[in-house]
Amino acid sequence: MRIIGHLENESEARTFADYLYVQRIENQLEFQKDEGWAIWIRDEDKLASATQLLAVFRENPKDPRYQNEGRSAPQLRAEEEKNQEAYRKKLRNRRHLFRPLRGYGFGPLTFVLIAACVLVFLLSHFAMDFQPIHGLFISEYPRSQSLHSMLPEVRHGQIWRLFTPVLIHMTFAHILFNMLWLRDLGSMIEGRQGTGQLAALVLVVAVVSNFAQYFMSGPAFGGMSGVVYGLLGYIWIRGKLDPGSGLFLHPSTVIMMLAWFVLCYTPLLTSVVGQVANSAHAAGLIVGMAWGFLSSLPHR
Repeated sequence: MRIIGHLENESEARTFADYLYVQRIENQLEFQKDEGWAIWIRDEDKLASATQLLAVFRENPKDPRYQNEGRSAPQLRAEEEKNQEAYRKKLRNRRHLFRPLRGYGFGPLTFVLIAACVLVFLLSHFAMDFQPIHGLFISEYPRSQSLHSMLPEVRHGQIWRLFTPVLIHMTFAHILFNMLWLRDLGSMIEGRQGTGQLAALVLVVAVVSNFAQYFMSGPAFGGMSGVVYGLLGYIWIRGKLDPGSGLFLHPSTVIMMLAWFVLCYTPLLTSVVGQVANSAHAAGLIVGMAWGFLSSLPHR
């Protein structure tokens, strides 16, 4: 901003400022004790034309055209403010789309889970050799048709297998996107409700979603996406029914994730990325939403 000159009379200064604004020259008035009303121009590219207009104005400040044209300045300013507010709202909405992590920090359990997934991915040689991590799959045998003979390793004490499939990822894109969502959603819950709450959610959702996927398609699966959908469902419903919980998801985030949920069932996606653990997604989402609903009841 630069000053193009001064006018002693306040009324004339305001009339000229309005006139400039109508000419699409943004300006600002400032009273200076010794010299009167300073006229500041925001855009330096318009300094020359503004200076020339000021010189013409000084010759005949009572010219009716200044008053006539300046009358539309308030309306133009109101329209400009409305446009600016719409832009700011749009910008806020875009920022909120991936808002969860901001302001919550990086929770310790969230970090440990991400580190564990990355370590398992490295041990599997970037999902090229699963032999070093075979003990993390829910089972090493095809699914039995009989409930009593399912999960033989678990029935013989290897309880961890109900949870550990969430640590296994099949591609670089698979682990990348799951870890980004886990970072955001996990850190929000951990930051607002504590590590214990996140641990309980992850454990229960992991076990239920893993078993659902195993029951529907057998043991050859892995990934954190069932847990991610569980955390999404929990935050979505709990935040909606209990705003005091501090949990929040922008509607665009929910729509995007639900759209992806549906897309995963279509041949279009499976033909590109291969088998998708849709049963784990569905079970995780249902458990998370139910948990969010039930935990909100005492606060309604």
